[in-house]
Amino acid sequence: MVISTVIIVLCLVAFAAIHSFMASLKFKRAIIKALGPRAEKLYLPVYSLIAVLMILPVVYLLYRYPGQVLYVVPYPWFWLMVTGQAIAAVIAPRAFMDAPQRFRILSQLSVSGTPEAGELKIRGIYRWVRDPFLLSGLVILWLTPFMTVNLLVLYIFASIYLYIGSLHWESRLVSQFGDKYIQYQKEVRRIIPGRGYKGDVSNF
Repeated sequence: MVISTVIIVLCLVAFAAIHSFMASLKFKRAIIKALGPRAEKLYLPVYSLIAVLMILPVVYLLYRYPGQVLYVVPYPWFWLMVTGQAIAAVIAPRAFMDAPQRFRILSQLSVSGTPEAGELKIRGIYRWVRDPFLLSGLVILWLTPFMTVNLLVLYIFASIYLYIGSLHWESRLVSQFGDKYIQYQKEVRRIIPGRGYKGDVSNF
């Protein structure tokens, strides 16, 4: 039991280290230098594929060694929680479509006021929450209608990693969009949806 938990933690640490390195600006600059314009189309699919492949050992270990069962939510609450997870799963692709300019490598490597940085466009789900990926991730994790010891370890680690990643991501957005993003931060919460954004809203 303890050994399986230790192995899972080691796998998660390795995943976090590699995943963070591949998301770093240093790595992205190297990719742009090596591949040129092709990097924009290749980076995100390859990055996502590698992330999935790296997490598969953790999934296998959880399947083989789930650990002691802590709780199982009874019906009908079980299905209500699963429904909440399904709704949250829609948020991530929706968030990507609402702000594609945030995910272009050249834009991420730029600074505020340059043509490469682009314009800060607030639309869709970003009008109510600044980091819909963090929101959806936490909802999917913690609405799981059952819990085991090793699953709890994974969820705590993942929640911390997601939150730290969100802080790092927003520091980039401040560099990319400057004072406009700082003002946006003052009006819209990071995780918990609140009142809608009152500034300029883009429909395109």
